[in-house]
Amino acid sequence: MFRFAHIEYLWLLLLIPVFVAGYIAIVQRKRRQMKEFGDEELVNDLMPNVSRIRPAIKFGLVMLALVLLIIAAARPQYGQKEKTIHRQGIEVMVALDISNSMLAEDVAPNRLDRAKQMLSKLIDNMVDDKVGLIVFAGQAYIQLPITCDYVSAKMFLSTINPNMIKTQGTAIGDAILTSVRAFGEADKEVSRAIILITDGENHEDDALAAAKAAVEQGIKVFVVGIGKPDGSPIPIPGTNNFRKDRNGNVVVSKLNEDMCREIAQAGQGIYVRCDNTNTATRAIQKELDDLATSELETKVYADYNEQYQGFVLLALLILIADFFIFNRKNKALSRIDIFGEK
Repeated sequence: MFRFAHIEYLWLLLLIPVFVAGYIAIVQRKRRQMKEFGDEELVNDLMPNVSRIRPAIKFGLVMLALVLLIIAAARPQYGQKEKTIHRQGIEVMVALDISNSMLAEDVAPNRLDRAKQMLSKLIDNMVDDKVGLIVFAGQAYIQLPITCDYVSAKMFLSTINPNMIKTQGTAIGDAILTSVRAFGEADKEVSRAIILITDGENHEDDALAAAKAAVEQGIKVFVVGIGKPDGSPIPIPGTNNFRKDRNGNVVVSKLNEDMCREIAQAGQGIYVRCDNTNTATRAIQKELDDLATSELETKVYADYNEQYQGFVLLALLILIADFFIFNRKNKALSRIDIFGEK
């Protein structure tokens, strides 16, 4: 199979007709000037070394070299070579609470940003593991299907904000069940884990039953509680105000550690509180390292063989040939009529 890796560069070939038209216009203008100067045969006799064919040949060679270089820049590729990649590791789904309460600033810079910093470090430590991302508030959604693409995972992570979900609340049970479904078919040979990051507030469904259902699928649930039990007001972005309840009182969001511990226990995982240190990161990383690693899958990648080298080499040879062709006739070689000028 033949293809161009950057086919858009071929649009540069449209410059070739423009250059040719410009060259023809210049040649015709010079010929008109020569006719105005005097008799054509007499003028040719006065300039015996001037060649009309050589400049055209040199221009043609330069244009041909330019065409070849443009094709090379488009990276022509042909065929493919296959290699099989065996990955070993674990599968991890991260369920991240993005409810408004995660904007509380009892951990710096706020709960949500601190959670994102923690997850970024965990992703940096992954090698052959697979990771996926669930966001939830009053409902849970798959933000990133499980993947080995850590660059994409961090990119999606950086874009997360509470505005992504209009339905407020903290549907932890829905988040856990959505994470279980996101893993796909059950595979007892692969170690799987859910990392639930939440402040545990506004529990709306049966999170304990969801955690037990995950365990039945061979999935452990680790819970990271973020915030402080004493709580903190929830700032309204873009203002200096805090969220208030219906009675006009400032809402204080508190970390519900009891609920977090119960979920972790039901999910046969651990509970750890995330603060402004790296304690939680190290604890979760240790649990992930302790999970048995197994072969996740075998992937076949197709890499096309690059063919641009031949085009570059041919263009270089043409430019070298152009360098040794002079615009004027060479007296020493005038007996050799290479270009048929006699």
